[in-house]
Amino acid sequence: MENAVSRNGNERRLFVFGLGYVAQRLATRLLPEGWKVAGTTRSAEKAAAMKAQGIQAFLFDRGHHLADPKLALRGTTHLLITLPPDAEGDPALDHEDEHIADLQNLAWVGLLSTTGVYGDHQGGWVDETTPLNPSGPRGLRRVKQEQGWQKLAARAALPLHIFRLAGIYGPGRNALEEVARGTARRIDKPGQVFSRIHLDDIVGALRASIAKPEPGAIYNLADDLPASAEEVTDYACGLLGRPSLPLIPFEEAAKTMTPMALSFYADSRRVSNAKLKNELRYRLRYPNYQVGLKALK
Repeated sequence: MENAVSRNGNERRLFVFGLGYVAQRLATRLLPEGWKVAGTTRSAEKAAAMKAQGIQAFLFDRGHHLADPKLALRGTTHLLITLPPDAEGDPALDHEDEHIADLQNLAWVGLLSTTGVYGDHQGGWVDETTPLNPSGPRGLRRVKQEQGWQKLAARAALPLHIFRLAGIYGPGRNALEEVARGTARRIDKPGQVFSRIHLDDIVGALRASIAKPEPGAIYNLADDLPASAEEVTDYACGLLGRPSLPLIPFEEAAKTMTPMALSFYADSRRVSNAKLKNELRYRLRYPNYQVGLKALK
């Protein structure tokens, strides 16, 4: 990783639209290296916590634009967008696109998207060349978000990189936590398979891309072992010394699922990470959920 001063002598400053789970982890890696980190949140309480970490915090959402965009974005050399689009679109793109286009020292722009843009492939493999065919409104919003940023990148010569994330797990967000809380369920949907990615491998891939920018690149972020959700839950039970949970037929479980959970079960696919490995030369710290969960135990 390069140090906190870029090749042209500018101080390296990361600005994040939506400084949440992934970006917080990235910030903890960059701040000790001398980077400046700034970002947005919707909550004054979270803004205070960010400031306590040494992060410049700005309130922002669809109904609350940046109070002074030029001031907030001044000096930004690296820009990360993690905000999911809402029904109206991408708030950052809709409200701050011209201010972003005016930034003069951008070396890297990253957009976190989702492998949901590929839709259902009945357990088949997808890669970055697979046509986008989302199966629901959330995936369609993501496709439109990607296209919107690609259009802005073409117009303003932004060094855009798109990262399509598989299911995220990591500290505080994993099957071990669900089993320990008693909220885990083993849902039986034959043929259903998901891909996953550990939080630290997302951060590692972002850092690898920052160190080796390839404007226009798209990368799938997924590990080596797609698996069903019930397999992962069963493995977590074993790690914790708990008995296996009973299998619940999907049709029964679906009656109490949230719309987001149902959207995950609408698709079945295996996500290739060959480009991440071969072009970005990134080596996964957690190549499968078994290694990842053991490390979290």
